[in-house]
Amino acid sequence: MAAPTSALPDAPLTDADALALFKACGALKTGHFVLTSGRHSDTYFEKFDVMRWPAHVARLGGELARRARAAGIDADVVLGPTTLGIVLAYEIGRRLSLPVAYGEKDKDGARMTRRPDHLAAGMRVLVVDDVLTTGGSIRECMALVDNVGATTVGVGVLVDRSGGTLAFDAPLVSTRLNGKEIGPCPAARYAGTAAWISAHSVLRVVSSKTFCDRSGS
Repeated sequence: MAAPTSALPDAPLTDADALALFKACGALKTGHFVLTSGRHSDTYFEKFDVMRWPAHVARLGGELARRARAAGIDADVVLGPTTLGIVLAYEIGRRLSLPVAYGEKDKDGARMTRRPDHLAAGMRVLVVDDVLTTGGSIRECMALVDNVGATTVGVGVLVDRSGGTLAFDAPLVSTRLNGKEIGPCPAARYAGTAAWISAHSVLRVVSSKTFCDRSGS
């Protein structure tokens, strides 16, 4: 059966438009945040707040699909890691009329797929994720692609906070949203208080972030 034609009906989004979507639903937080990369930032993108709105997912995912196509990325499948990478992969796959595979974690924390026929040898793979800071989840997915004998032909991220410091063996497309890095603060003095939120992973939900009062910077 022939694949359906691609669906890219929305007008293109600029990076400023994408930022406006985050602001409109309160997903752009300001303050003093310590990321688990060790960096301090004055902004934090609460992706769960923006991606709880299907219309925003459609616009943002549609724009990433558009940029992937403009970059000449020719994929057979879109791969996204758990959790929100799955939502983004679905929308990008829908826009590009491509099937989607999901990068879950096994008991040892390695990326894997529970449905081997969804990601197989010889496939050309577009790996996507919501936020890029250190590139951990992207590299895990790329390792999964290598392990099954497929090829990563492109990487797409909704928010690129790497500042251009990361390179992959495939073209990268993104909305280049970023926050200003600010100086370190004595964050440890907030431990055990209401202002302390333990860090879990890079740019995850706000309950997995360390928040520092600006006065500590």
